[in-house]
Amino acid sequence: MTEFVTPINEELLLIQRRGDLTFGTDAYLLGAFVRSMPRERAAEFGGGSGVVSLLCAARGRFARILCAELRPDLTDLIRRNAELNGLDGIIEALPADVRKLTVRDTGGELAAVFSNPPYFRAGSGRVSGSPDLRAARSEENGTIRDFCASASRLLRWGGLFTLVYRPERLTELLYSLRSSSLEPKRIVFVHPVSDAPPSLVLVEAKKGAGEGLRYARPLTVYRDGSKSVYTDDMRRVYDDFSLDHLF
Repeated sequence: MTEFVTPINEELLLIQRRGDLTFGTDAYLLGAFVRSMPRERAAEFGGGSGVVSLLCAARGRFARILCAELRPDLTDLIRRNAELNGLDGIIEALPADVRKLTVRDTGGELAAVFSNPPYFRAGSGRVSGSPDLRAARSEENGTIRDFCASASRLLRWGGLFTLVYRPERLTELLYSLRSSSLEPKRIVFVHPVSDAPPSLVLVEAKKGAGEGLRYARPLTVYRDGSKSVYTDDMRRVYDDFSLDHLF
């Protein structure tokens, strides 16, 4: 599979692979939404190229990030991307099935887990001819309930699980979180333009917390349908690598 190197945000270089999922807005927004815990350890579930871990590491969000990925070829890609950017002392590529991870694999409980999980049920929607793309987009190797259960198993009491997901499956996400003792605490709906329905939702949940969900004002990405100019809110996300101004 052909590889290419792309300069991305935070002055990073990203090795990507043609025919695989590439870096997009959902990954960047997830990284920007993840809370900073510079002295703590975290894990990413389904790392892919490792881009979200790279973004978080470049901003000093965590002291250590375990980037878990099932595919051996992508585990190697994560390792090489970390080395390319001088972040291999922070990011560790972890070859693992998220569904089977335990605290023994992570060296103890974690302060945070974050993920851009597969959005679709296996076999639903438009099915890609590429097995790798199907696995990245659909729940062939773990459902959202599996991801939530694994996050809860690895997190310490009060630890955070942060995800980007599809709004049409929000009910399933919220149910899965609460069923795993992960209480949703912050939520952001992302709209491509102001008069369109949301295309993404970002959720932060806390292990063992009580009720109380904070809603951000909607994040609109583009000023109009030409999708050529970012809104002030979106420009601020890129400037600050944060969504805190929306709350």
